[in-house]
Amino acid sequence: MSQPSQPAKSSFRLLAPPLAIAGVVLLQLAPVAAMTKAAGIAVLILAFWATALIPEHLTALLFFLLTLLFAVAPPEVVFSGFSSAAVWLVFGGLIVGAAISSTGLGDRIGKYAATRLHGSYLKIISGLVAAVVLFSFLMPSSMGRIVLLTPIALAIADHFGFKEGTKGRTGIMLAVILGTYIPAFGILPANVPNVVLAGMAETKYKISLLYGPYLLLHFPLLTLAKAVIIATLIILFYRDQPVEQLEQNQHSSGPLTRNEIILSAVLLLMLVLWITDFLHHISPAWIALGGAFFLMLPGIDIVSSTQFNQKLNWASMVFTAGILGLGGMISKTGLDHTFATALLKLLPLAKEQDFINYMSVSLASTFTGVITTLPAVPAVFTPLTDSLAQATGLPVKALLMMQVTGFATVLLPYQGPPIVVGLQLSGQKLADAAKICVPLALITVFVLLPVNYFWWKFLDWL
Repeated sequence: MSQPSQPAKSSFRLLAPPLAIAGVVLLQLAPVAAMTKAAGIAVLILAFWATALIPEHLTALLFFLLTLLFAVAPPEVVFSGFSSAAVWLVFGGLIVGAAISSTGLGDRIGKYAATRLHGSYLKIISGLVAAVVLFSFLMPSSMGRIVLLTPIALAIADHFGFKEGTKGRTGIMLAVILGTYIPAFGILPANVPNVVLAGMAETKYKISLLYGPYLLLHFPLLTLAKAVIIATLIILFYRDQPVEQLEQNQHSSGPLTRNEIILSAVLLLMLVLWITDFLHHISPAWIALGGAFFLMLPGIDIVSSTQFNQKLNWASMVFTAGILGLGGMISKTGLDHTFATALLKLLPLAKEQDFINYMSVSLASTFTGVITTLPAVPAVFTPLTDSLAQATGLPVKALLMMQVTGFATVLLPYQGPPIVVGLQLSGQKLADAAKICVPLALITVFVLLPVNYFWWKFLDWL
């Protein structure tokens, strides 16, 4: 069968957005409930982000327009993303990234790291994934890890000769971004959904999730196995040939410049504050914003006004705010709870069938994350745990842990705000990350979750 011509594909890309938008407009004009209207907008926006029919930031603007035009949610909810920590963490990350690039510090760090990773592409990717997973034990904030490591990963890609748009560069960025976020679900304080779940379990059920038992339960499959699979998939889809940089320019091999010294001190202070956030409770975003402010101060001028006006990717902030605003709209209209409750009613839950219950609850958590994004899953799912315990006969603590196996299964990149932040900072597309996330999710559902069930049985959790 012949393939569709390129003009036909282009015509589809041009016609699909207005046709889809027309359908949503008709839905908004119909006499239906606000929740139904919210569902129509959510499906449209998520479809556009998943398929990249139009640029991601334009989809975000379309979300703002439709939601306000048809009064589905108030402006303070629609634009809540702009007041969120994630957007300002993106802003701080953009400034830090510009500073690392302009001072030459990124080249220096990239050269140092590359000398220890030189060789095959397999060694580069596996080494990066291993390093970022280990870093997850040291630094709790996944957003902070992404902001700190993304500019360094860009420098490493440059050192190996992977230019913008090459498979090798994309693979290196995904190794750092996905390797930083997805395997960290097996480490209790290393991702926001884990922490939200721990807090809700304590307040609602008086159950304390301890670091050691949590690690033993989740680390082998959710962290170790997924890290190996992520590295394998990246090597499979994005294998490239590194170019050894034999020449050593004076800037990257000589003494540190004045700007490099200042930037190094700022980064070290930010890292210390990120690592010790359990003591001072300052958001990683405000730490990044403070560092960005200092780097742009007159007299410091590591990031100049010209760089600020011309080189920052402002579209990334609009896109991030759009994703967070969509989550706010879904929560405000009650669509999240309605979806989760309806989904649970469809599941074949019954007592004395532990494997079916385990898979059902895990998959319900996974698909809830597709609608609500991952940080909202514990808030939506935890209040339903009592009903699940009555239907399955399983302990509440085990059901809470099944949430983790679910929201740790990332089907599409937009579900994880740190993934979105990393992709925006590195200039990669959602579709690039989806090529890894989708097969990883399928492997998780059909291989890792069943194997994990027997691990839980061995540990006497089921």
